[in-house]
Amino acid sequence: MAKTPAQRIKKHGAKASVPQHHLPPVINPTTQRTPEKAQNNSSLILIAGVVASLFLFWYLHLLTLNQLTQLSGGLPMPDSLIGGFNQGFVDQLRSAMNEEARGQLNYLHKTAGTLFPLIFAFTWLLLIGTNVARKGLRWALWALPLLFAAVRLWGNAAIDSMMSASAVDAGQVALASALTVAGWVLLVLSLLAGGAAVFIGRKPRKQ
Repeated sequence: MAKTPAQRIKKHGAKASVPQHHLPPVINPTTQRTPEKAQNNSSLILIAGVVASLFLFWYLHLLTLNQLTQLSGGLPMPDSLIGGFNQGFVDQLRSAMNEEARGQLNYLHKTAGTLFPLIFAFTWLLLIGTNVARKGLRWALWALPLLFAAVRLWGNAAIDSMMSASAVDAGQVALASALTVAGWVLLVLSLLAGGAAVFIGRKPRKQ
């Protein structure tokens, strides 16, 4: 029967041979996350987000909304009117679009019209967060894409409500028009904020 380390020490004293037990390392050093790996991962996500945002913008504003003009007698969709619209335009558009055409616009708002502002906002939050270190400035720049996403989604709902209502009042038109204009303004400001964040991130920091 093998003796325990305590029994060996008691019998042989300091000359006792006690086997050493080595525990395996808990952390594999080859799997440690380095700052370089984290930066590369962020860059890959940013590139994917920018590509997805560009594709969705093209699909939504340059392709599908233009195609819907074939169902409206050539009248543009409210989403495309950067300067907004008035009651007369809405009355003409509602008269030109039947229920099926309005349903297609509503479906577009629920799909690409929802994905574009959300993916764009997420991408710009990451872009700003990885380039701007100052907390106050970072939050100020973050506010723009967050507001853009909220306003665009609200604008989609306002336009759908305006187009599907049995009778449209001036308040509905004014709200939908204001949200449309605000959405375009916030998109431009968000793009400028992203450019500013990249510029700030490339500036050498003072030692």
